[in-house]
Amino acid sequence: MARTCDHCGRVEEDPTALLTWSTAVERGRTKWFCAECSRQHLRAMEGKLDSEWW
Repeated sequence: MARTCDHCGRVEEDPTALLTWSTAVERGRTKWFCAECSRQHLRAMEGKLDSEWW
């Protein structure tokens, strides 16, 4: 199953690579973030800021 990063738009089809992605639930919707975006915005994610604030 292919996933798209909800922040940068990167598409990943390899299920093994998806293990490095992170998810967040914002306003009842699950969002997926690639490893690069997750690392770049880790503090905002830990602070539970919605992705629109990054």
